Amino acid sequence: MDVLRYAAFTADPTGGNPAGVVLDATGAGDAEMQQVAAQVGYSETAFLVPSGGGGRFTVRYFSPKAEVPFCGHATIASAVAYAERHGPGVLHLDTRAGLVEVATSVPADGTTTATLTSVAPRTVPLRAGDLAALLAALRWSPDDLDATLPPRVAYAGAWHPIVAAATRQRLADLDYDMAALSALMAERDWTTIDLVHRESPLVYHARNPFPPGGVVEDAATGAAAAAFGGYLRELGLVQPPATVTVRQGEDMGRPSLLTVGIPAGPGAGIAVTGTAVPIPEEGVR
Repeated sequence: MDVLRYAAFTADPTGGNPAGVVLDATGAGDAEMQQVAAQVGYSETAFLVPSGGGGRFTVRYFSPKAEVPFCGHATIASAVAYAERHGPGVLHLDTRAGLVEVATSVPADGTTTATLTSVAPRTVPLRAGDLAALLAALRWSPDDLDATLPPRVAYAGAWHPIVAAATRQRLADLDYDMAALSALMAERDWTTIDLVHRESPLVYHARNPFPPGGVVEDAATGAAAAAFGGYLRELGLVQPPATVTVRQGEDMGRPSLLTVGIPAGPGAGIAVTGTAVPIPEEGVR
């Protein structure tokens, strides 16, 4: 397979979240896709199969360890990679979470930008026992939490617990029990943990532990950003339509910028926008 390598949610190939992209995975089976994802070694690789023309594709996402139903940063990377070869436009992606549309454009600076629109988001309570187990695995205490941003489990293609830190320092000091957190996430079918800190009403910092994928942390998590946008709307923490900025990856040396568009309407999909750039061959790890 022809595997492309892109950094998503950045204009700098040394920043953002690296993703593998296969623009035509026709004929590839599950085992082959899993093997390729493991060889690539990024948190996710997207495998696209053309389906009927008109920019429609079936998409599968694999981490080095397992398939995930939806991945935002690999979706942004795939759309940018496609646009750079075939021109900007709209792609219709049939994912295991549902239909996701991605629009690409090329602004004056020449860096291709993509906006995905998520499936309908949902937010459910985080049970007290699960919260206690999650905090124990994170080595956090209840006093570390921001009481104005209550813990929830949110969905916009994949499930992510959302836990807000009261201080930026608490978010920066991430040292969790990987085995315990991985086991809890496997039991609950959580994809990443969305740890956030509110800098201002429309600016947030985020970190996303991702042990089920075989990595300690994701540098930019579009699926979690979309779920977080739904969370903010459902809990009345923003007045839609609203645009929220999420800064991620800074504490791991791969700064990423995600722009989250939150429309009015409880079932409306959340828009997540970002750039992506190829990773030079010498930068492939």
